[in-house]
Formats: sequence, structure tokens, C-alpha cells
Amino acid sequence: MKTMMELLADLTPLNRVICSSDYDYTIEYLKDVLPFQEVNYSAEDNYNGWIIPPKWDVKEASIHRDGELIYDGRWHPMAVMALSAPFRGRVSREELREHLHFDHRYDDRIPFHFRQLFTSWKRDWGFCVPKALHDSLLPGNYDVVIDTEEAAGPLRVLEYHLPGKLEDTIVFGANLDHPGVANDGLSGVVVGMALFDMLRKRDLKFSYRLVLAPGIMGNEYYLGRMADEKRLQLLEGVMLEMLGSPSQLNLQLSRSQNSNIELALQEVINESLLEHRVGEFESLLLNDEYIWEAYDVPMSSLSRFPYPEYHTDADNLSLMDEQRLAEALALLKAAVESLEESPVIRKKFIGNICLSNPDYDLYVDPGQVAFGDRPDENRRRMRKLMDIIPSIKKPTTVRQLAKEVGLPMSAVEGYIKSWHKRGLLDVSS
Repeated sequence: MKTMMELLADLTPLNRVICSSDYDYTIEYLKDVLPFQEVNYSAEDNYNGWIIPPKWDVKEASIHRDGELIYDGRWHPMAVMALSAPFRGRVSREELREHLHFDHRYDDRIPFHFRQLFTSWKRDWGFCVPKALHDSLLPGNYDVVIDTEEAAGPLRVLEYHLPGKLEDTIVFGANLDHPGVANDGLSGVVVGMALFDMLRKRDLKFSYRLVLAPGIMGNEYYLGRMADEKRLQLLEGVMLEMLGSPSQLNLQLSRSQNSNIELALQEVINESLLEHRVGEFESLLLNDEYIWEAYDVPMSSLSRFPYPEYHTDADNLSLMDEQRLAEALALLKAAVESLEESPVIRKKFIGNICLSNPDYDLYVDPGQVAFGDRPDENRRRMRKLMDIIPSIKKPTTVRQLAKEVGLPMSAVEGYIKSWHKRGLLDVSS
């Protein structure tokens, strides 16, 4: 497989809006790199009020004044606002300015104007320009051309499934759209691909799935139109976002904050001594995690957000730091190895077992202070472990339980084996 930087060099310059010829090219390109399966949703598929925008390509885009080219809308994929309506005509400076979008923070950058992709029924024409250009326009009339080609196109998603001994699946997701930028979305794509290129060469206990989709809408269709039995196999996951910039690493936890993969990531990040932050759900960024959580898939995220180039043309290949990409990949690989090495337990009963019954003999006596019995910390933690087991809802690693109760892996594993011998738990090594 090509290196992560080579993939970024090939795909960053493309106009990868949700439905476009460049997005289609990206899909076919990636299918030649890894054996992805493609999932399509037709343009007529209206799901939960979401409407798939038309396939949209810019053929010509320019602003002239007195025959002189003032702005070439083809210089960058974001230079024409996403899903701009076509327009051809002469306008005054004042009217033109109403259709020029710029980043108020910078004189020389253009912003990513993406809102129309989610409101395709209500569209305007416009350009994204540097603030300096907007401010320097002279009084007078300007000739404007935005010529686009549109057609009904499907929404396309890529998935790569690696089956393991267990059907329980760990998901890694990344956004495949976002025109002309490297870090926002695409860096997560290439890190995810490099991870799966490694994973496909080994035997696996868990199953793993890499999902590359357009932001928000792509994941909503992917999960909403998925068969219930397939979706129930999705145990938990991580969104891979903005991993190539020379900025601080972030681990944002899921809503529940206790999925196997996020706890493994937290452990390996802490051990790595890399500069990082760990935050609660939606405290560090807001992206497609909330889509997955709405379908009962705990979704953490690994990112390097914020960074000053975000949603501007400065998010380009020169921003990408190969070492930062490699750091993210190494952490993900170590977290997966941690999951693969730890036994996985699955509960086989409902309710609460009378653990003091001689048939089970699993009761951990917490002691009674009134009678002079003062249990040590180890016994308190064992009692906590005993109380947690009946509340387990999904397959859980022994490592996760050990971290939750603060006990050595060996102590937890020994106690779990006793439950297994009584037929109360399944344990997969």
C-alpha cells in the first residue's frame, strides 16, 4: 500500500464534496488500494428528513471587471461555495460583496462554506475569497460566471470489514469528503487505512470495520439504513479526525466513557508520554460521534483539533507532519493489540445471582465495621468487581474491568474464571 503521505498527496487537491466527480474518483481510487465494499444510497432516498444533494461539478467560475480577471474560482476547490447555484450576469460591487464569503480572522485565506450541502433545497450562488480581495474591490460593475454541471447522484460510502473470531465489531470511522483539504477528514482516512493494512495480515479476536463516509449525512444513512442484526454487532468505535497537524493530540471519550477501545487508547496514550488531552464527550470537538451515539454505538474520537488552519485553504499538504500521522497510527495499533491480548467476557445470565449459595460460592464479603471487621482496599475492589459483573450489557475485556476497579489483571482474570466455571460467563481468549 502507498504511504500515508503519498495518499494525502494524491487526494488532497480534489474537490471532494459529498456528491461530485472528484468524490467518485476518490471512491474508485481507494477501492484499488484496499478491498473496500461500497454502499450506495440513491438520490431519491429521503431518510429522517435528510436529502442527498445532487452531484455537482464546477465547470467555470470567474469574476471580471472591465475585461480583467479579478478572481479565478477554479484556483482551489473551496473557491466556489459548495453546491453553489449557477449564475451568469453583471452585478454592482455592492451586490457582488453579498455573494463573497471570507474568513474574518485572516486577510489571505479562504473559508470552507459547506452549509448548502445540507440544505440543497435552498441554494444561492457565491465564492469564497480572501478578505483582502473583498476589501480591495473598486466601485463599479463586475461580470460573474459560475457554470456548474449537476445530475442525480448516489451518496457513496466505503466499508472494509475484517472478520475475527467474535462477531462483536470495533468500528473506526473517518470523513472522506471536504474539498481541497488534508487534515480535516483525509488524514484520519489514511491513518485508518494504514491501520487496517496492518490488521488484515493477522488473526483477530474481535471483528473490525473501517467506515469512510461523507460527514454527518453519510454516517446517518449508513447506520439508519443498516439491517438491525448487522448494526447490533457494532460494539463501539473511534472517529479518526485531523491527525496530521503539528498540534496536540486529543482523546475525546464516548458518552459512557467506558468502551473497551477508548480505555485501551487512554492507557497507551498515557504510557506514551505524548502531549495530549483527554476530555468528556463533546468537550473537545463535535463531529460525527453524535450520529453513532444516537444508534447506541459508543463513539470516542482521536484528533488534533483545534488547529488554526481548520476550514481554510491553509489546511493543505504542507501542514501534514508525517511523524504526527505515525504517532496516531502507533497508538491505535497498540490499543488494538491490548484488546486482542485481553480475554473477553460475555454475560450468560440476567438479574442477580445469590453468590453466597454453595452452588456458586462467588460472594465477596465486604465485612461489617460494626463488628470490628475493617476490610482492606483489595477486598473493597473485589467487592466492586462482584457488583459490576451483573450489570455488564456488552462484551467486555478483562483489561477494562481491571482498569475500572483498580485491580491487577491477574486478580480479575482469576475471579472471572470462577464465574466461567459456574456457567455464568463466556470467556474468549
